[in-house]
Amino acid sequence: MSLRTPRPGRWRAAPAVWSVAFTASVGPASAQSNYGIVVPPPPTEPVLLASAEVPNLRVVPLVTGLENPWGMAFRANGDILVTERDSGKLRVIRDGRLLERDIPGVPEVYSGRWRAGLMDVALHPDDDALVYLSYSKPATWEGEEGFFTVALARGRLVDDELTDVRDLFVVDSVDLGIAASRLLFAPDGTLFMSVGGSYVFAETGELAQDPRSHYGKLLRLNDDGSAPADNPFVGDPAYLPEIYTLGHRNQLGLAYHPLTGDLWATENGPQGGDEANIIRAGTNYGWPIASESREYTGRWVSGEPWSPTYPRPEILWWPSVAPSGLAFYTGDDFPAWKGNLFVGSLMVGRIGGTGHLERIVFNARGEEIRREWLLTELKQRIRDVRQGPDGRLYILTDEANGALLRLEPAPASE
Repeated sequence: MSLRTPRPGRWRAAPAVWSVAFTASVGPASAQSNYGIVVPPPPTEPVLLASAEVPNLRVVPLVTGLENPWGMAFRANGDILVTERDSGKLRVIRDGRLLERDIPGVPEVYSGRWRAGLMDVALHPDDDALVYLSYSKPATWEGEEGFFTVALARGRLVDDELTDVRDLFVVDSVDLGIAASRLLFAPDGTLFMSVGGSYVFAETGELAQDPRSHYGKLLRLNDDGSAPADNPFVGDPAYLPEIYTLGHRNQLGLAYHPLTGDLWATENGPQGGDEANIIRAGTNYGWPIASESREYTGRWVSGEPWSPTYPRPEILWWPSVAPSGLAFYTGDDFPAWKGNLFVGSLMVGRIGGTGHLERIVFNARGEEIRREWLLTELKQRIRDVRQGPDGRLYILTDEANGALLRLEPAPASE
């Protein structure tokens, strides 16, 4: 079989069977990467650290034992919902404790390919019992199994069980690469859903530049999965109506700037050329035509690192830090951090055990002026960072023994 993406209409998703189809094994408490860096287990007691502008910082492990967690959402009752990518489980953290029983009713999740699985979780802004999940959905193509697509499901959480679960939206064709998906509700009640698209195929061209494919796009949906009437390409037969922006590789983080109201997104390049972009409706961000990245083989992705046709990124990383979730800090615990951008890093320069939390500082004009790496001592892959309802920063580590951490000030006496 040639490596290509099937054209729309030649595939079908597997029947909707709402059950978890597998359980991933948990790795050892301490592992060694291919590069000789020993990755320790997450801390089980508070860790005291210092930052350039916060000399007394405490990292509090709320729970450990999460299997490669991917996304989190905060309920009004204090519960924190966490997705586990490989196991396909939706977990509950209640009163500072990880419940042993996961939430039943999650859709069947495909995990047969690297980085496929259960991805993000989001709660409806008007009813936090309505749970939205992005996930890798099993699919067949021309009668063959072993394929998957990306889907958005919704269910109602009742007595710690998902009920009335159904797919609201399913991506147009099957996936042969990595198609990560992050979710974020907008202030107007619409839902943003990123769909990765990092691969080039001879028959279909680059999916990220293909207006008839959902891959490599940021989608904007109504809360029922339909396309809003004011999406930028609605009415243009050359484009799928759900597309909000295009020309992306893998967007792993979405967040609104608290002052400007701009939507920001992090985007992974292969090696270097990672980006954080301000999202503008109808914009093409250039992947892979213009890119600062190298392929995994070492060759440049593009002979044109930048073009006036496409917007330049607000933040650029070289070497790669594999940026993931992001959050703008507005809390009161750390006044010196207000307005700073916090971005999770999975690894630096393709070297395992180098994940960290990155703090980016801006001037009064919104221009970057300095960066700081935090949590490097933990050597953990940082998958997501969110500001919680209490104003504190919460961090998920993407490890076989993953953890939910919280940053808080430490008394000077400690």
